[in-house]
Amino acid sequence: MRLAGTGFLVGLSLLAGCEGKSTSSRAEHPAAQAQDSAIARSNLPGARGVGAAMRLRDSGDARRAREDSVSNAVP
Repeated sequence: MRLAGTGFLVGLSLLAGCEGKSTSSRAEHPAAQAQDSAIARSNLPGARGVGAAMRLRDSGDARRAREDSVSNAVP
């Protein structure tokens, strides 16, 4: 019985993970970005991790923008 419950929870988690991207993503809100920037500049534990995550997100966004510009330039 315990294994069946665990399997159900794993399956439910997988289905939840397959859900499409939410349009209300935290990264899309300027207020959330300002809050994250303030946290990244603070001396709080984990602040360096927040800053690193923000830099990673920004570099990924820049790369996608470059790829999109190249793919849109080709007729």
